[in-house]
Amino acid sequence: MASDRFRAYDAAALEPIVDTMARRALALLDDVPTTLLGMLRRGAPLAERLFERMRVHDPDLPIARLDLEVKRYADDLHLLHPDTALEAPVGANVAGHRVLVVDDVLYQGHSMYRVFDWLRAQRAAFVHGIVLVDRRCAVLPVHADVAGLVLQVAPHDVIECNVPPYEAEFAVDIWRKS
Repeated sequence: MASDRFRAYDAAALEPIVDTMARRALALLDDVPTTLLGMLRRGAPLAERLFERMRVHDPDLPIARLDLEVKRYADDLHLLHPDTALEAPVGANVAGHRVLVVDDVLYQGHSMYRVFDWLRAQRAAFVHGIVLVDRRCAVLPVHADVAGLVLQVAPHDVIECNVPPYEAEFAVDIWRKS
């Protein structure tokens, strides 16, 4: 089966989008201690980009950074592992924190739901989802509080976020199967 790849957004187009995401994330904050959590793989470098932009707008921002590995990766439940497992860094403590969870794409919501559930068990005070792309078709009760882009494409199309260091260029591509 052939497929066509379309570059929907390149790095130049994404930089102001990430800046807007940073401003919207800052609007969620108050006096509650905050942790910016990147979901590995691509959510982690996106969280770092977001963190840098947030610091530009508020240089004294007291915010912690944390990355969390989700073993059943992405929303295809048949991929790597039969059950979703999370690996947090040793000593990670988000109890009482406002946690901003960053990922590249919110599709059906399985990965983010599992992270939200884990954060609830860790006694996070507040949890917010932040994604570069929201497909607006989550099947679980999760949503993005901050979405850089909303792309409602056909169910069989694939949205691929290219995020350094995993790819050479920062971009969003759409794979359309023909």
